[in-house]
Amino acid sequence: MTNSMDEVLKAKVILVIGSNTTWNHPVFGSLLKQAVKHHGARLIVCDPRRIDLVDFADIWLQQRNGSDVALLSGLQHIILREGWEAADYIRERTEGFEEYRKALEFYTPEKVEELTGVKAADLEAAARLFATSGVGALYYCMGITQHSHGVDNVKACVNLALITGNIGVEGGGVNPLRGQNNVQGACDMGGLPNVFTGYQPVTNPTAVEKFSKYWNAPLSDKVGMTLTQMIPECGEKIHALYILGENPMVSDPNLHHVEEGLRKLDFLVVQDIFVTETALLADVVLPGVTFAEKLGTFSNTERRVQLSIPAIKPWGNVRQDYEIIADLAARFGHAFPRTPEGLFQEIRDLTPSYAGITYDRIREVGIQWPCPTEEHPGTRFLHAGKFARGLALLTPIAYRPPAEEPDVEYDLVLSTGRIYEHFHTGSMTRRSSILDAVVKTGHVELHPDEARKLGIASGDRVIVATRRGRIETTAMVTERVARGSIFVPFHFAEAAANTLTNDALDPIAKIPEFKVCAARLERVSSQGG
Repeated sequence: MTNSMDEVLKAKVILVIGSNTTWNHPVFGSLLKQAVKHHGARLIVCDPRRIDLVDFADIWLQQRNGSDVALLSGLQHIILREGWEAADYIRERTEGFEEYRKALEFYTPEKVEELTGVKAADLEAAARLFATSGVGALYYCMGITQHSHGVDNVKACVNLALITGNIGVEGGGVNPLRGQNNVQGACDMGGLPNVFTGYQPVTNPTAVEKFSKYWNAPLSDKVGMTLTQMIPECGEKIHALYILGENPMVSDPNLHHVEEGLRKLDFLVVQDIFVTETALLADVVLPGVTFAEKLGTFSNTERRVQLSIPAIKPWGNVRQDYEIIADLAARFGHAFPRTPEGLFQEIRDLTPSYAGITYDRIREVGIQWPCPTEEHPGTRFLHAGKFARGLALLTPIAYRPPAEEPDVEYDLVLSTGRIYEHFHTGSMTRRSSILDAVVKTGHVELHPDEARKLGIASGDRVIVATRRGRIETTAMVTERVARGSIFVPFHFAEAAANTLTNDALDPIAKIPEFKVCAARLERVSSQGG
């Protein structure tokens, strides 16, 4: 996130795209609703489903799944055509404008209506509202990133914010809402195949030398693999895998392919707090501890580094994650720090954006990075005055359709995601008796028109099928989804949505296309049997 969460109360106009905010980030979703109801913010919601935020929106743009680049670029086409852009900001703070403008010529309102299903008049109203209302904030989540052109989607978001002068200003910005509580921290710590901590590239010789010297180990300057690249290489380039706090047997696309890959390994280790579906395939399971039993930091979605104090003592045959890893390192001949503060000091030594953060400074309230010195207060919003690269790059983006679209055999568009009552692969929330009682099993949302055509009623058992597999689940007939679309939550291993999803990847980020694939429905039995 370029900005802070509470800055949403200072925005004059808010655009939410690819984020069912009140379900997936309910605390921030409540803050967003406050901005609209009590602080006068105008709201534009872009989503193929009628999410709860639509009830608070001035404008709802119901685009087709996978057409976000066209929608966002169409807004920009209109803004430039009408002269609503921030001309001084573009001139002083960006580059690449002419090439970018030329690419936008394709995205006329008429062409965008054809590609997205959004009426040209609604597109023009949204463009006017976002560009002329004052400070604008853009929020997105995995509905933007989880596509075979997810990087293009994000760049289209950035382009919109840049031409309206909304990056580097309080209350504005481009703000991805992170899907789990320490995803930002994991990325900050180098949990990506192409960077060390603080996004220092592994291809940078200076960074390689610095980390090699500090860790007393020669490090590679080669970019590694993402998880989605590793799975196809299991049994080929990869013979052993160590999975820590991840459950790819529920969360990854095309689960038959995932299971086939993991079973090809010579050795699989899983370190987790429960015996997950992935752990059931492991040769060794290493029991870690929950967040409530840990001392350490979480870096949240607004870059705020927060200190977590243990609420309970670990019990049972479990150990701290860092102790397990340090013991393994010792067996490989390397000494790792064995206290949370020792580890955090290493982070500070190696990561300029964390250098000024100490446990004492964040004992009461967290600090947002970058925080380069102990005198620095932290950074509420990024890019004030200048960008890290100097000038921001406006990127020309060509339209690309989803990797798989409906046809005669598979006539519906399937999208997946989370529901309010459960979290991610369900390894924690489905063990809660209360949450399990509220929502015990999965379902498929379908529009009443599709239900009538297929003779399906709410509560009927149905088969959802794609080219990769099929699941049996329960029908939920609702106007929340568009005609021709269905939605399946992915929390439920017994009817795993990711048995169905397409493992086509974005060519740059290697993220799968969870949000769009071709599917069909078949009725199995009625609710009464």
